[in-house]
Amino acid sequence: MVTTAVQGRAAHNEPDFIARAETLAEGFAARAAEHDRTGSFPFENFRELSEAGLLSLTVPAAHGGGGAGARYAAKILGIIGKADASTALVLSMHYINHLVMARSPTWPARLSRKLARESVEGLALINALRVEPDLGSPARGGLPATIARRTETGWRLSGHKIYSTGSPILKWYLVWARTDEAEPRVGQFLVPAALPGTRIVETWDHHGLRASGSHDVIFDDVVIPLDAEVDVRKPADWRAPDVAQATVHTIFVAAIYDGIARAARDWLINFLKTRVPANLGAPLASLPRAQEILGGIEAKLAVNARLIDSFASDFDDGLQLSAIESNIVKLTVTNNAVAAVEDALSLTSNHGLSRKNPLERHYRDVLCGRVHTPQDDATKISAGRVALGI
Repeated sequence: MVTTAVQGRAAHNEPDFIARAETLAEGFAARAAEHDRTGSFPFENFRELSEAGLLSLTVPAAHGGGGAGARYAAKILGIIGKADASTALVLSMHYINHLVMARSPTWPARLSRKLARESVEGLALINALRVEPDLGSPARGGLPATIARRTETGWRLSGHKIYSTGSPILKWYLVWARTDEAEPRVGQFLVPAALPGTRIVETWDHHGLRASGSHDVIFDDVVIPLDAEVDVRKPADWRAPDVAQATVHTIFVAAIYDGIARAARDWLINFLKTRVPANLGAPLASLPRAQEILGGIEAKLAVNARLIDSFASDFDDGLQLSAIESNIVKLTVTNNAVAAVEDALSLTSNHGLSRKNPLERHYRDVLCGRVHTPQDDATKISAGRVALGI
């Protein structure tokens, strides 16, 4: 797939947006531990992001947004991810959907313009709700149990979605469902949050990313307009991956987990410089072993930075990319990030796992990269099959 170069390659006010993100990140980082401890949703972070104009970063400039592409958005997500990974995850899903809808020929222009305008004007986030209790990850195939029944006046939607990231604050759900037609079609329906028959069940009590609000959302005969159908096709027509969506998804997810590892690295450096064991009489930073392990962390993060930046730049420049290559970038970056935090723990003994220090939270958060779609096994199997020509 060849895309046209996105306007985000030269997003206006780039230094200004980065400065805004860095300023907000200070407050996000200060609040992150409490949100993690209580599992509370960081509503205040999103109010500040909206006021700073950062919710509309990937909305096209023609609609009043920042016009940013993947490379620039990944920079912002890296900054926010370093401060509060849960906030960054919700923000990344919002960014992905606006980037995709601006480029997708299947998105009704009226709906994409409406959502773009709302994102510019206020607090109006969107995320795709796809995963179900029995279906598992849609990336691994299978028809959704969520059903859209067509009537003369509208669709009636019923189903159960899990891992609905950002559910406490979302204004729009992009729901993956199948129709009740004789030959079912599968696809996306745009559903306003809080319609009658919709309820959020607060089930999210996770090891990491605890403040992401990834609860269950139940739809019980929810009525939506007929024109809420965004992209609904025969199941066979979904077999080929959406390369644009796969690319920005993997870039943004990679940027978040890389940000977590950089937060861990920064804490480790301060720890090594200030920790002076009595038997050593000098900071831990003076030990060659500490220097070597920190150097290894730096090497992993340097590789990550190059991969994220170059791959995002290729996407923005409209170069030919593949979903498998995108998935390999995500695999490499997230595994480097996990290894970097594990290396940091190896130097900090009990201090690294103490809840009074942020390293244990960074470790719990970064481990989510291993289960975040696409998972490593699926990526390796796909790459192996391509190499074998099967």
